[in-house]
Amino acid sequence: MTTTAVRGAVASEWTKFWSVRATWWCLVTATALMLGYATLSGIAQRYNDDALGADTIALGGGFYLTQFAVIALATLFVTSEYAGGGIRSTLLWTPVRPRVVVAKAAVLVPVLAAFGVLLACAGMAVAGTVKDVYGLPTSFEGAFTTASGMGGYFALLGLLSTGVGWALRSAAGTLVTVIVLLVPLPLIVASLGLPELVSYFPGIAGVNAMVEAGHPNPITMAPAPYAPWVGLVVCAAWAAAALAVGTAVLRRRDA
Repeated sequence: MTTTAVRGAVASEWTKFWSVRATWWCLVTATALMLGYATLSGIAQRYNDDALGADTIALGGGFYLTQFAVIALATLFVTSEYAGGGIRSTLLWTPVRPRVVVAKAAVLVPVLAAFGVLLACAGMAVAGTVKDVYGLPTSFEGAFTTASGMGGYFALLGLLSTGVGWALRSAAGTLVTVIVLLVPLPLIVASLGLPELVSYFPGIAGVNAMVEAGHPNPITMAPAPYAPWVGLVVCAAWAAAALAVGTAVLRRRDA
């Protein structure tokens, strides 16, 4: 891949990414969900005995919902081209298939990483302001781990979703596959007597990356068996595998 060609492909994908309404709808929806949940949880801290810190609130229901908006955003970035026929023009102007995959990834990673960090910071700020002196205080380490972990997780979740999207070419199929991988499949594995494997699924590993070392994961209610940064490595492995499969399918099917 030549540098000029890659830059041209990235510039083209950047324009396409920001020129469709789906991008803005997903980002606005995710932001509204996080801020809305942070506000309600902050108010609840004034009246219940379950004391939480602002970082824990940001990892609550708001995060669980916003990650689905991230999945939808990344999925549509790929599958909408197949649905609308735009993939023909994309592959005509960028005939080297892996270059298209790299260009879309190069657009998604910085956008979703920055979005995750900003969203986590906004959620913690709103929750901390609304709950005031109620609940638990948030340490700098806890806030930093949550914000950096959410940014890294969103970026890698986007790559995972695009990899599956390249392989399936279907928005519905991609959404179902990724959501099953994140939520029901780890629960099924745990119910089969293999709870030690749960922490190595992307959804659980991503949450582990946002929780301080030694603190319980709000989903499994147990501390992660590894440091927060390892959770991002686990997610990166899943994302790399999905992109490898998606690229291979793209080269073979759309050659």
